[in-house]
Amino acid sequence: MSEAFTRRDFLNATLLASGGTLLGGISPLELLAARDLDFDGYGGIGDYARANGDTLAVLTEGHKIRDRVYDRVSARQIADAGAFDCVVIGGGISGLAAALFFSRLGGTGRSCLVLDDHPIFGGLARRNEFKVEGQHLVAPQASALFFPPLPGTFLAEFYPSIGIEKSTFEYQKWAGPKRELPVGNNPYFGGGASSAYYFGPKFGQNPGRLVVDPMGSKLADAPIPEQARRELLAMDAKSGPRPKPKQHGDAESRRLDGMTLEQHLMDEYGLSRETVRSYLSPVAGGGSGIGADALSAYADYAADVLIPWDYDKDVQMFPGGNTGVARHIVKSLIPDAIPGPNTRESVSRGRVRFAALDRPGQPSRIRTGCTVVSVAHLGRPESADAVEVVYSRKGKLHRVRARAVIVAGGSWTSRHIVKDLPSTHQAAYAQFHRSPCLVASVAVRNWRFLYDRGIHECRWFEGIGSYVSVCRVATVGPVAPTLSPDSPVVLTLKILFSYPGEPLSAQVARGRAELLSTPYREYERRIREQLTAMFGASGFDARRDMAGLILNRWGHAYLSPQPGFFFGTSGQPAPGEVLRGNPVGRVAFANSDVTGIMDHRASIQESHRAVGQVLERL
Repeated sequence: MSEAFTRRDFLNATLLASGGTLLGGISPLELLAARDLDFDGYGGIGDYARANGDTLAVLTEGHKIRDRVYDRVSARQIADAGAFDCVVIGGGISGLAAALFFSRLGGTGRSCLVLDDHPIFGGLARRNEFKVEGQHLVAPQASALFFPPLPGTFLAEFYPSIGIEKSTFEYQKWAGPKRELPVGNNPYFGGGASSAYYFGPKFGQNPGRLVVDPMGSKLADAPIPEQARRELLAMDAKSGPRPKPKQHGDAESRRLDGMTLEQHLMDEYGLSRETVRSYLSPVAGGGSGIGADALSAYADYAADVLIPWDYDKDVQMFPGGNTGVARHIVKSLIPDAIPGPNTRESVSRGRVRFAALDRPGQPSRIRTGCTVVSVAHLGRPESADAVEVVYSRKGKLHRVRARAVIVAGGSWTSRHIVKDLPSTHQAAYAQFHRSPCLVASVAVRNWRFLYDRGIHECRWFEGIGSYVSVCRVATVGPVAPTLSPDSPVVLTLKILFSYPGEPLSAQVARGRAELLSTPYREYERRIREQLTAMFGASGFDARRDMAGLILNRWGHAYLSPQPGFFFGTSGQPAPGEVLRGNPVGRVAFANSDVTGIMDHRASIQESHRAVGQVLERL
């Protein structure tokens, strides 16, 4: 496929392999998507072109673990793949950071292998790339925001050590008409005079109605009930820096963990349940992937309590989100994996040298396309000298022996593959719920249809997605230095699956079923119709203006912590604390799951802790 993106690519984007061998152990819902040859869709250009979200191939292999396909495999069917001092399972930021810390703290001469199931490292920290109107466009697939660390903290020392020499970035300069809109530096909805709310048929509006500067106009033109109007305005009047618990585990944080986020919003702002569910959900719980009715209220505060950052510098974002952090870790771990110096500009622009990731003899190696199916001590965990790790790659099984293992993948697979889990750890893992998410990257040839209405972002309350925002892109990568209404941009639609009133487990299962059973072309249709309904009257023409669409399906995108997750219930320890504080023999557990917050900073810190634990056994 050429680097240029054509209309034919857009309409006929089917990158799936065909044939029955791919479909072993797959669910009926995924079979529907596979028969349509329309699951992955177009993947863009560049290093991540074959790795847009959880592809069907990755899901298929992962579901073989769930379906216990490998439980009856004989030893003769498993090829030996050598021995390492440490094997890290998962090549997201948790796993990459663990490998880097092991190389730095473990002493010379020790070897480490990272096993990841995707075609490229990064986990949720990957990017989408397009070429539109001669411009290179970059957008995050999932993990996006970079928080400048406080001076003197662990992260303030870590980032410069991997080549992120500055924690603030330069962004595209305005090059449009004299009337400049205050465009932010990330794709999240910020509010303000150049924002809008859209109200459609759900609110008796056909055609729909755009309300510009909704809060500034006191929702005067919003077709909503008077009670909802009063409640939302009262909440807006109380906006600003919120008081938060002073420290993790104090009385206030435990109080918040004992209720749902929905109840907290009702108590804090005087909202009715109907207002929360109609206008704030799932956005209010978006950082944990699901609606406020199912989440611990402390989930809304935990990140700022556990990992405070330099608020005076504002949140930042690499061109492809935290792809930049993942790439810098890889560059530091295997210097020639990305050519050029270890600077933000070079690491962002350079193409990955895949052959350099897994060369025999080098101390740190990253092996992609590997689905780990078993982790088991060779003997009793408390006395064993080694751990056997079995993984599937290209239809064949392989085993490696390790003196230590760090499980840095998500809880949804870790609970199945670690064969020595004691009952305490099994009970802890049973309390982890992961919610799905679809991130749609929509490349448009210009955003005049927004600018001519005096807006750069919009939020809505029905249909697919919930908000979209034009943003300036950091100029540390292969992007244009300026932005105007005539610039091609990527609009990011985050599509969450929330069904207020249902139990958390039911909401998660229902959302995942919808995510996995809906073909690419159906999602394309819904997105085109949504954008047309909202912006058609402003001049948007989907056939003319949409230049490309990449769907990033994440079946287990977010940890969604229920009330009691952070500090435990009924006198029992919190599930994260069980895993953080209790390695199983030579196996330690990383990943941001165990912190309870979906944040790359937690991934880094948990990996540092896990490496320290396994080094005690070596």
